[in-house]
Amino acid sequence: MLVVSAIMLLDLRRDAWSKAELNSRNLLQLLERDIARNIEIIDLTLRVLVDNLKEPRVAELGPEIRQLLLFDRVTSARDMGAILVVDEHGNSVVDSGAMPPRQAGIAERDYFKTHRDRADGELHISHPLISHLSGTSAIMLTRRVDKPDGSFGGVAIASLKLSFFNRLFRDIGLGHFGRINLYLRDGTRIMRYPFDETLIGKSFAAAPEFQRFVREGKGTFIAPTSSDGFERHYTFGGIGQFPLLLSVALSLSEVEAEWREKALVISGIVLALCGFTIGLSLLFGRELRRRSEAQAELARLSHTDALTGLSNRRRFEAAFDEAWTDGADTGETLSLLVVDADHFKRFNDRYGHAVGDAVLVGLAVRLAASVPDAADVVFRMGGEEFVLLLRDTDMMGALRVAQRIHAETAKLTVASAALAAHSVTVSIGVATTVPAAPEAGTASDLYRRADAALYEAKAGGRNQTRCAVTAPGPRAAA
Repeated sequence: MLVVSAIMLLDLRRDAWSKAELNSRNLLQLLERDIARNIEIIDLTLRVLVDNLKEPRVAELGPEIRQLLLFDRVTSARDMGAILVVDEHGNSVVDSGAMPPRQAGIAERDYFKTHRDRADGELHISHPLISHLSGTSAIMLTRRVDKPDGSFGGVAIASLKLSFFNRLFRDIGLGHFGRINLYLRDGTRIMRYPFDETLIGKSFAAAPEFQRFVREGKGTFIAPTSSDGFERHYTFGGIGQFPLLLSVALSLSEVEAEWREKALVISGIVLALCGFTIGLSLLFGRELRRRSEAQAELARLSHTDALTGLSNRRRFEAAFDEAWTDGADTGETLSLLVVDADHFKRFNDRYGHAVGDAVLVGLAVRLAASVPDAADVVFRMGGEEFVLLLRDTDMMGALRVAQRIHAETAKLTVASAALAAHSVTVSIGVATTVPAAPEAGTASDLYRRADAALYEAKAGGRNQTRCAVTAPGPRAAA
């Protein structure tokens, strides 16, 4: 009994650490993605602004018209400040928030001097500072503006308030001693959880844990924190291609707190009531059930598309084989609809991947609304391609579903990108067969026929449905 209890306690401890490590990795990936997407959107705005400034005709426009043209499609967000363009002397040329442009003493800023002295054309992220315009703490995302002869012509500047990072971090429960830190690669701390204003903007380049972040780039380790001596489990990594490092640190004592409570209870029961094996068996059985439920959930997730929540390609292949086998036995008709979002790359290129993801999620909702029960009917194959597997459905029934898909897709809107109804369209390829028929061929043949019909719909102008030709009959014997 003591041996079994000891093994169980060790297993529980491993589970606690496995859970903590998984949560840390997932949290780091989530934060990395959110931060990277916001910076990418702002950087895209700066790129477009710099490109537009290079157009000779833009300089010839009046101030009001030029401002309207330059900032007509500029991204705005809750924590994003004004966007400025200053000339080579630091004087404001255009200002997204005012006309005439406000003067903000940019020439003395480090990022201005960096662009003036270095013509690499890269995005620069400043140290945390107080914005002259808003009076709030922020980081400045800047790009150099060149004159036609390639000499320094000024800087395009967008501010991202530190409140964005504070709000992103503050609702995450890491315990009393948990920490989240965002650094520039030179060691300057941009944000910390729990928030401490006195530590923002300070350099931690000499801290052993930060030096390990820079040296290894990405990974996990356990080490004492230089500032307070507490041992923590660190999970860390970079933010895209930007000069940023993010770390999530869990206190070892808090990771094992729940396990210690269980260990105390189980040990007390074993020592005091060693004969009550039934109680111990129930506890052990509960752990087995929890593990089984976790495995069942993992199995479910392995068949689910993470972005849209639809069944994924793996689940489709299994469901398709099952439907084909059943159709061969029962003689029922099987229809396949291959759906592809039209010009999807344009959404990613024009609005960014966040809007592209929103289009895919919205399209998944509209596809699911086109059939009575979307489970094992609607699948995401990858990218912007979806498949509908319709059992006991002939060609006319499949075309009715395709018609509903077009109608539902027309309702799709994405408020964040001002995409109104009818902005998103789909092309659909339809193929139908009776698996039991001699001329049916194979399941792969049905899919190829539907896919070929999809390409016909694309070639025919998109936003339409095309039906595959009738399956060929059996070949004559030689």
